[in-house]
Amino acid sequence: MAFISTFRRVLGGSSSALHSQFAVIRHNSTLTSPRLFISGLSRLTTDEKLREAFSPFGQIVDAKVVMDRVSQRSKGFGFITYASVEEAEKAREGMNAKFLDGWFVT
Repeated sequence: MAFISTFRRVLGGSSSALHSQFAVIRHNSTLTSPRLFISGLSRLTTDEKLREAFSPFGQIVDAKVVMDRVSQRSKGFGFITYASVEEAEKAREGMNAKFLDGWFVT
């Protein structure tokens, strides 16, 4: 955050303008792989729930929630692999900031 404050002072602009520019860059990036990193998952989310939530966007090859070895609960992130990059792009656009098990998925 200190970097952004310094950067803002150098440019003489507002931090909200800076944040919105980074958001546009992140949102407009083109995928090069059919594999998506999914963060913001609930501790209760399972592989099956993840697959079910993302299946309307295309053929899922693999859906995996990364689990804690001790508690056997989700660590809050996972991966989904689609059959094509186009399907992954549709899923990324369609599920960004949506609720899954009561948590925002990003």
